Amino acid sequence: MAAMQTVFAFDEEDMQMRNKTVEDLKTALRTQPMRFVIRFIELDGLTCLLNFLKSMDYETSESRIHTSVIGCIKALCNNSQGRAHVLAHPESINIISQSLRTENLKTKIAVLEILGAVCLVPGGHKKVLQAMLHYQVYAAERTRFQTILNELDRSMGKYRDEVNLKTAIMSFINAVLNAGAGEDSLEFRLHLRYEFLMLGIQPVIDKLRAHENANLDRHIDFFEMVRYEDEHELAKRFEMVHIDTKSASQMFELIKKKVNHTDAYPHLLSILHHCLQMSLKRSTEYLQQWQLVDRILQQIVLQDEKGEDQDVMPLENFNVKNIIKMLVHENEVKQWKEQAERFRKEYAELLGKLEKKERECETKTREKDDMMKTLNKMKDKLQKESLDLRLAREQVVDLASRLNDLVQGGVVFSPPLSPPGGPHLSSVKPAPQSLSLMPPPPPPPISCPPPPPPPPLPPPPPHGGPPPPPGAPPFFSSGVHSLPPETVSSGASLKKKYIPQPSHPLKSFNWSKLGESKINSTIWNEIDDTNAFKVLDLEDFEKMFSAYQRQQKETGSIEDLYLSSRKIKELSVIDGRRAQNCVILLSKLKLSNEEIKRAVLQMDEQEDLAKDMLEQLLKFVPEKSDIDLLGEHKHEIDRMARADRFLYEMSRIDHYQQRLQALFFKKKFAERLAEAKPKVKAILLASKQVCQSKCLKKILEVVLAFGNYMNKGQRGNAFGFKISSLNKIADTKSSIDRGITMLHYLIMILEKKYQEILNIPSDLQHVPEAAKVNLTELEKEVNNIKNGLKAIESELEYQRSRIQEPGDRFLPVMSDFITVASFSFCELEDLLNEGRDKYAKALKHFGEDEGKMQPDEFFGIFDTFLQSFTEARQDLENMRKKKEEEERRARMEAMLKEQREKEKRMKKDKVGNISEEGGEFDDLVSALRSGEVFDKDLSKLKRQRKRSGNQVLETSRERAVTKLNY
Repeated sequence: MAAMQTVFAFDEEDMQMRNKTVEDLKTALRTQPMRFVIRFIELDGLTCLLNFLKSMDYETSESRIHTSVIGCIKALCNNSQGRAHVLAHPESINIISQSLRTENLKTKIAVLEILGAVCLVPGGHKKVLQAMLHYQVYAAERTRFQTILNELDRSMGKYRDEVNLKTAIMSFINAVLNAGAGEDSLEFRLHLRYEFLMLGIQPVIDKLRAHENANLDRHIDFFEMVRYEDEHELAKRFEMVHIDTKSASQMFELIKKKVNHTDAYPHLLSILHHCLQMSLKRSTEYLQQWQLVDRILQQIVLQDEKGEDQDVMPLENFNVKNIIKMLVHENEVKQWKEQAERFRKEYAELLGKLEKKERECETKTREKDDMMKTLNKMKDKLQKESLDLRLAREQVVDLASRLNDLVQGGVVFSPPLSPPGGPHLSSVKPAPQSLSLMPPPPPPPISCPPPPPPPPLPPPPPHGGPPPPPGAPPFFSSGVHSLPPETVSSGASLKKKYIPQPSHPLKSFNWSKLGESKINSTIWNEIDDTNAFKVLDLEDFEKMFSAYQRQQKETGSIEDLYLSSRKIKELSVIDGRRAQNCVILLSKLKLSNEEIKRAVLQMDEQEDLAKDMLEQLLKFVPEKSDIDLLGEHKHEIDRMARADRFLYEMSRIDHYQQRLQALFFKKKFAERLAEAKPKVKAILLASKQVCQSKCLKKILEVVLAFGNYMNKGQRGNAFGFKISSLNKIADTKSSIDRGITMLHYLIMILEKKYQEILNIPSDLQHVPEAAKVNLTELEKEVNNIKNGLKAIESELEYQRSRIQEPGDRFLPVMSDFITVASFSFCELEDLLNEGRDKYAKALKHFGEDEGKMQPDEFFGIFDTFLQSFTEARQDLENMRKKKEEEERRARMEAMLKEQREKEKRMKKDKVGNISEEGGEFDDLVSALRSGEVFDKDLSKLKRQRKRSGNQVLETSRERAVTKLNY
């Protein structure tokens, strides 16, 4: 018995000595200089510690020595070189994780703190996950993290009130979930958290609330808050508020909804079909088959584009990207491209039809709105004119009765003249009661200017184009040049000479003929071209310049001759470049000649012709020479080239050019009106604002006072100044500070004395727009619109005088348009006249000469002043901020200087040497233990949750995790 006691005493004494040695090593690693740590690494001290951990027996693992050895590794990690050495060791983290199997609580806590802190170190997170897989095999766990969840759930014996271990476990779980790949990848966090949820962590967390520990509650709050945000982010992808991941039916319905009507749906059915065929018997391969499917899907979700696995648990040598490339074959790619191209074309066609319908609806709606506005205005005008007519009738009746009285009284006088535009008094009779109730006749379409006189007969057309038909309107002011007319030469007086006739049509030669009267005494009087016909090879000439387009390749064989004879020859008589451009335009239109003709006749009620296309069509109006040449070959219309046939078809439309110009004017009218009206309003409103602005008046008053105070002699004692002088105050610099101008000083005065004047930019808000308006150009545009309306009226008169063809909608469409457009134009013209009047008053108001200043110059002065005023205010604000920043920086420098001096005094008093970078890892462990490392994320998530209520949040995950570089 005594011997046994001696042995136990010896063992106890030996254990204490060994423990003291390890504790001394831990202290040395913490406190000794850097060279000691480097020497320890060089002597392979880490390997000795790890070998001890691997080979210790059960009693040693439960002793304090185990805890001290873990403390030595933790102390080594406090140094950047030591930490790098630990992470570089291939088995260090795996061996450290084996220490979780001990029953010593302090050892478990130390190991969990090391593993949690390593998760936060760059490159450490993946090593920790690998260590958990290693521990799963080492401890014979069914799944990884099983032991950790069991320890978290234990509540009997010494584990009943052990809060520190549970806090360490929760901090480790949060670090594993939110560090590494979990910082940016929602899929990774959901994947890893699902493992913990399947192990039953949620009921355990609910029980942990009973401990009422602040640090533990902080870790639990962070876990639940991040889980809540992630689940809402996932639900948001499916346009849901919450997804029940425990419900297989709900998840299946969501997946089905997501892939339904897509190319992936057949593959989903195939997956389900093959899952049905998998063995459902509980054999040895039953679980592994489903586990294989599970891991493949995990790897598809988690593997990044580089083929790297974010988790080490999935299958090795399984590169998702490479496998997908193997599955994609060239034939499939070709089929997909063809299908995509077909869909793209169908989409483009549908989009074109949709745009066409939208344009049509928009045009109809706009026309309807304009018509309603015009009708309301016409109603008001008719009511006013009815009232005036009634008063005039009463006056006429009164005058007639007085006239009768005078006639009966025997007074003889000469009949009075009728008023201008009115009937003779003697012929006016009171209207019967029934007629007085009838509304007066409607006003003419353009009531502002008087109706134009009928157009004069056109002059004899000069050479180059067709003469306008009788009654043709003048050309529209739309920027399209009129066609050059052609001289009608009198062929009766020309000499008759024999000219051979070609066997088939030839191309035309666009020359300018000289009349017979101009040939005398010229070289042409001595030339006889009939002599040339005797030596020319006319057959070769016909082949070279035939109107039929032939292949340039010469046919050498009989087969070539046979094939070329069977090809359809195209007839083209118009200029080649013009024909090519015309074909390009027609290809863009994508309409047949018949459809274009119908659109022109119906005035494009179906919105087939866009404005830009109409403008291009006006460049390809058939000329007189084209019409003559095409008319000669009208019996060969089937052989005509595309451009020739188009010009021929369009030339058969009566007044084709005038119709096209009227249609173009109609489509552009609203746009031109919308461009002109804001400019007129800008001048009108800006003129009112500069005259009525009290802020501007006060500024001019202050500037006048400054000028009179500064100037002496003839330049002083002024009662006013040219408005252009207003901007010169920005050029007058201060004598003290060249960065300060008279404008800056003016603003400082206004800020002190007249703060309400600082709002002058809002007081003159229409001035910048008015400064951009050129009144001459504006008046020119308004006059062009007016001429265009007159031209349409003339064309309407012509169309009324002829028999309408079936399908011709010119009269009804343009009659409605001219009624609405005339009233709209009258408004614009009245507005322009009012604007001119207000602008002239504004010039007079500021003492400027009328007619010498355009609005862009006049209002440009005020606009420049407002810009300078705003910039000067910003300059002053920047000066104030700069001054405040300099003062703040000076105070900070003084505080930092005082703090440095204080730190120097403290360093002098500090005794002992410390490690070069001692305490870094300990600080990280302390922050992880207290939960401070997650504070920023937790407070941010709480704010977002409070702000959004029950709505789905889209959170960006900023990580406040401390990063250590090694």
